[in-house]
Amino acid sequence: MLSKLGEALGKVFGRSRKAEGEGEEAKPVAPAVAVPEKVYLKALPLRDLEDVEMIKQEVKSGNVLILKVSPLAKKSIDDVKTAVGQLMEFTQAVGGDIARLGEERVVITPAFIRIWREKATAAGGALPTAA
Repeated sequence: MLSKLGEALGKVFGRSRKAEGEGEEAKPVAPAVAVPEKVYLKALPLRDLEDVEMIKQEVKSGNVLILKVSPLAKKSIDDVKTAVGQLMEFTQAVGGDIARLGEERVVITPAFIRIWREKATAAGGALPTAA
């Protein structure tokens, strides 16, 4: 199952990179965002498509989320693609950032936090975002 999940996430994230333009840094256009007094890092499972709205609210509140998508993947890989696609669109719309963390996790940040990505190596191959 992990290989199917990894392939599904790779396809969804691969599509967004090509849409942004390979080799270009994505520069979201978003209004200035006030940083909340407290920011939380939350690890949450993505169990159902209905969880997407709750996740959006958490990001709007200024929290950083690490989503484990394997609970939803056990039900439907297509639902994982749909959910991650919706979250990518939302994250771009609010000026946040989203990245894959390994085979079964995704990290989402609000507009005032960026995810560091390694530039291409001297050999020309890109390094993965994270573990």
